[in-house]
Amino acid sequence: MPPANQPEQEKPKPRVSAVVVSCDRAALLRQCLESLESSQGRDSLQVIVIDNGTYVCTDQWDIDFPRVQFIRLPKNFGLTKAMNIGWRAADAPYVFFLHDDTALEPGAIAQLATALDTNADAAAVCPLLVDDQGHPAPQLGSLPPDGQWRPAAPVGEEPIAVQYPRGAALMMRLFLIKAIRQIDERYGQFGGDADLAAQIRKANKKILLIPTAHARHHGSAGYSSLERADFLLSRVVFLEKYLGFGPGLKARLAALFGALFSFRLGEFRNLVSGQRIDGTQP
Repeated sequence: MPPANQPEQEKPKPRVSAVVVSCDRAALLRQCLESLESSQGRDSLQVIVIDNGTYVCTDQWDIDFPRVQFIRLPKNFGLTKAMNIGWRAADAPYVFFLHDDTALEPGAIAQLATALDTNADAAAVCPLLVDDQGHPAPQLGSLPPDGQWRPAAPVGEEPIAVQYPRGAALMMRLFLIKAIRQIDERYGQFGGDADLAAQIRKANKKILLIPTAHARHHGSAGYSSLERADFLLSRVVFLEKYLGFGPGLKARLAALFGALFSFRLGEFRNLVSGQRIDGTQP
């Protein structure tokens, strides 16, 4: 403790705030946090975990990861709201959104932050997502989002501009999120990353993929009827926002009839009610 006549030194602000949204995947979350703890420059990294209503992160996690800030939500609010809660708790100029099924190589975060430092025209950067064998994993989508992902195929080690990388691992400048006030919460579990990509494009900025920075991504084997409906409803929101009412209505009807004629009745019911992951309607 410093003498009474000497003010306590302020703790320096972190360079990067990692926001990890987790929902009932304790083993994967532990791997993610262990990779963050092993990152180069850990002392300049703030780690925030949003436990999305599952209470996986018990008091034992505070003991196991004393430098991690845990925010425990009373229910699953969906990915988009959780991301908004996370970035508002961030103290660094760069926010690194991560899904709990990612694991970073030790130098990845430093490489991504350096890329933002040296590329003023880049609003966001992302690592190369790889599978357990180190091969490129499905990562790049299209706008408007269609739920399809393809692996990146970088040539060499130079950063490449991409239109829409999935939000499993995305670092961006905090001021851009503040400029748009928040990630649009009409999106539920899906769509928030697509909206960020569209906003970056609208601002005439770039998203750079950094091929030398790797993140292992586990991915999902499939989705529930509620999750599929949530994606389709989020796609309607995106189309209405950026292309107008007509394309949005067309997508809504296509989703309804597609679910009905394919006898996906749970998905159909959720589409009719507008049910999202958090139980609300957009």
